[in-house]
Amino acid sequence: MHNGQHSAGVHAKLPGMRTRRPIGPPSRRIGLARALSKQGVCSRSAATALIQAGRVSLDGIVVRDPEAATRAHSRIQIDGEHVHAAERLYVMLNKPRGLVTTVDDEQGRETVYRCFASSHLPWLAPVGRLDRASEGLLLFTNDAEWAAALLSPLSHVPKTYHVQIEGIPDPPTLARLTAGVLMPEGECLRVRQVQLLRAGERNAWLACTLTEGRNRHLRRLLGGVGHPVLRLLRVAVGELVLGDLAKGAWRALSPAEVAQLAPPSRP
Repeated sequence: MHNGQHSAGVHAKLPGMRTRRPIGPPSRRIGLARALSKQGVCSRSAATALIQAGRVSLDGIVVRDPEAATRAHSRIQIDGEHVHAAERLYVMLNKPRGLVTTVDDEQGRETVYRCFASSHLPWLAPVGRLDRASEGLLLFTNDAEWAAALLSPLSHVPKTYHVQIEGIPDPPTLARLTAGVLMPEGECLRVRQVQLLRAGERNAWLACTLTEGRNRHLRRLLGGVGHPVLRLLRVAVGELVLGDLAKGAWRALSPAEVAQLAPPSRP
């Protein structure tokens, strides 16, 4: 698919010189498998398999423990080749219904990675999830810090959904959605904004905006007020909109779009 869319030294210490501490936080230790994943080499599960197969060396020594501690200056090799951080990539996909947001599904169901089958992209991880029955805008990246910032509850990045529901909600019901509805499990679920887009004889379409996302948030909330979800489509994340991106297609985000959502990490 064209037009931007794709179907996917050592320094001597002088007398009297005081030793300067490094600027910034100390180097954190992280597990080897996680380090490979954070560098955009592969998924953590794939990294674990490589390590356990004896194909990964850490500072010149073959290790088989995926949790072996690494630091920022650690030398990592796979099959004798030095590992370098992959180029940072940020991609949006129009996820079709029926695909699960995972790398490998234990039940053998098709995953969202089917959409990238012929893309020749490096390893990218989903930023958040859409359940199997949901569709629309789903982000992918190999920048773990950017993804974490975007998903942090402190970021409050709004996500907008168009939702088809059974029945026609009245104004008091719409007000309950923003005020909050107590679920049987004890959670209080709400939306930040809700708007009735259109209504037919038996169902209606709503525009719902969330600034937090709990498990099956909208499905549970709308079912809890007597309007089960028939179709759920994410149409925007922050200012980034799905637009006319074809179903199953993907495109790279521009630097401006990336920065608008969260600051990208340094390579």
